[in-house]
Amino acid sequence: MPPVSPELISPRSARVSAARRLAKRNFRGKDRLFLAEGPQAVREAAGHRSGGQATLVELFATVEAAERYADIVGEARDAGARLHLASEEVIAEISTTVTPQGLVGVCRFLDTPFEDILAARPRLVAVLAHVRDPGNAGTVLRCADAAGAEAVILTDASVDLYNPKAVRASVGSHFHLPVAVGVPVERAVAGLKDAGVRILAADGAGDRDLDEELDRGTMGGPTAWVFGNEAWGLPQETRALADAVVSVPIHGRAESLNLATAAAVCLYASARAQRASGGCRSVTQS
Repeated sequence: MPPVSPELISPRSARVSAARRLAKRNFRGKDRLFLAEGPQAVREAAGHRSGGQATLVELFATVEAAERYADIVGEARDAGARLHLASEEVIAEISTTVTPQGLVGVCRFLDTPFEDILAARPRLVAVLAHVRDPGNAGTVLRCADAAGAEAVILTDASVDLYNPKAVRASVGSHFHLPVAVGVPVERAVAGLKDAGVRILAADGAGDRDLDEELDRGTMGGPTAWVFGNEAWGLPQETRALADAVVSVPIHGRAESLNLATAAAVCLYASARAQRASGGCRSVTQS
């Protein structure tokens, strides 16, 4: 079991500086490491392995947090992570939240090659095309996880998967399902189509209605939903790649739905259709 290091008091120590710089994308990319903050994210990280390696490398914890979350600290140490007992000042220096919860983990990158996702023959996928807001990206990842999707794909023009806001918004879902990053949208669509996946573009101006698609019984097969930028949606060239452009019906007086809400509605609609009699789950198991 890795030893417990002496309490880190100075925010200027080498270990603290190395962790603090992971708040910046260029350093995350260089080190292939990112931060996971709070008990839920750290617990999920401690239980995750990729390529035979433990994902959680280091854990910074205040003495109070180490006592309060002794089970999580134990799981982290069992996973091989080095534990640093740190002052509240140190945790505040590393953390990107206003009110840190006393636990900050340093984790290895865990994105999955796009080819591996295709080889797994996914039934439900979320594709984030040009999504720039990290909170939205993390929330869609969480929705995809909750709906039972097998993968998420972030295109090359989308936000960094490991942005601290995205990690917080996913509430641990980063560690639950494969995510491919930096995939050009044309390649993502072409690869998924070759794998037998139907491509649905979610767009408020779509010529098909989600309710009508459900009524027609067309959503029981393998499906990938393409979600666009928060401000301008999907460009025409991306919509043209899809098998259908589908809008979420607005039955009330709201002007529109935000990205994460629309994604949740679409993903759950597909999940329900796939689990119905004759959906792709039954086909796969037959």
